[in-house]
Amino acid sequence: MDKEEGADVPQEQKATWGAFLKSLTHMTGDLSSMTAPPFILSPVSLTEFPAYWCEHPGLFAEISEGTTPQDRMERVLRWFIATLKGQYTTRNEKMGSEKKPLNPVLGELFYGVWPDANGRGETQLIVEQVSHHPPITAYFIENKKAGVKLQGHSGQKTAFTGTAINVKQSGHAILYVTPRTGGPIESYLITLPKLRIEGIVWGSPYIELVETNAIQSSTGFTAQIDYKGRGWVSGKAHTFKATLTQTDHKKSLQTYEGQWTGVSHIGGSKGPVFLDTSAGVKEEVSVASLEQQGPWESRRLWEKVAKGIKGANYDLAGTEKSRIENEQRQRRKDEAAANGTWDLWHFTHVDAEPEYGRLSTMLHDKLTPAHEDAYIFKEGVQVGSRSTA
Repeated sequence: MDKEEGADVPQEQKATWGAFLKSLTHMTGDLSSMTAPPFILSPVSLTEFPAYWCEHPGLFAEISEGTTPQDRMERVLRWFIATLKGQYTTRNEKMGSEKKPLNPVLGELFYGVWPDANGRGETQLIVEQVSHHPPITAYFIENKKAGVKLQGHSGQKTAFTGTAINVKQSGHAILYVTPRTGGPIESYLITLPKLRIEGIVWGSPYIELVETNAIQSSTGFTAQIDYKGRGWVSGKAHTFKATLTQTDHKKSLQTYEGQWTGVSHIGGSKGPVFLDTSAGVKEEVSVASLEQQGPWESRRLWEKVAKGIKGANYDLAGTEKSRIENEQRQRRKDEAAANGTWDLWHFTHVDAEPEYGRLSTMLHDKLTPAHEDAYIFKEGVQVGSRSTA
């Protein structure tokens, strides 16, 4: 039986939720700048989200240990599927439902690390909010010892469709792998899946991945991943089926299917286990204490807002959030008056990324643009050194 509208909304937030839902029905275009009711706000900024790419740092490091190009491609696919649960469902587990992250300010930074364990090497994360309109987050993750690094950027375009919010993710990621067995560096283009945020009408949002995304290897292997929700094959939520092929060959080499939040199998539901996301304990990123963070770092920047949300002190959260947003508006006005522009700290914007163009051509996907801009990581810039505008 379907829930009534607003079934999971706190009683004291009913009026706010009703106004929000009404505004959604009249909204056209992108929803990213909308002000959400406090009870569905997250105390975490969107700049922290790239950390989900590496909450299984062991799988990330093990990619380079593959003995053949196909073995490494399968390890890339396993690692990628393992990232999805953290990226799209763990806020349901921690907070009761999906929460809207805080909109980052231009120039916001997030740094983290996964320490060395069992000789896998240390993994470093660097994130920067490189655009505010439209919102774009750039990230760089590297384990030098393992010879694995990831560079990418992402943005979101959202639209309300009556009962759900559709989210089209823009951007891409490219993974670079130096095989332990020797040979040239391999690259893997990762396109980003689309989302549907369901449960809006009763105030308990949750995410389903929809349609497809792909991973294209420079060695000629392609993995296409199809996503479905309830009622497909097993009738379970969060299901996927990945098909591995070689470029210019339509014949499937292998398939992998199951739940990206649970167990998946090789070659069908009765085949060997490909990944069990409940078996491996995820490792949250380690960050410096607030006292050690700079003024542009996410957790220090949003400290009072997060405190208000966590303590249900929405007056405090709203006041501090408005202060930060007003400061940003004034900074943009000052830049415009001085004919200035904001300088990126860790990344350089390029109109076209050659490696993306090479891999997208190999992908043979009409929905993937042949060329796309990107944000290239600057080597040698000191982490945490930005203290002023």
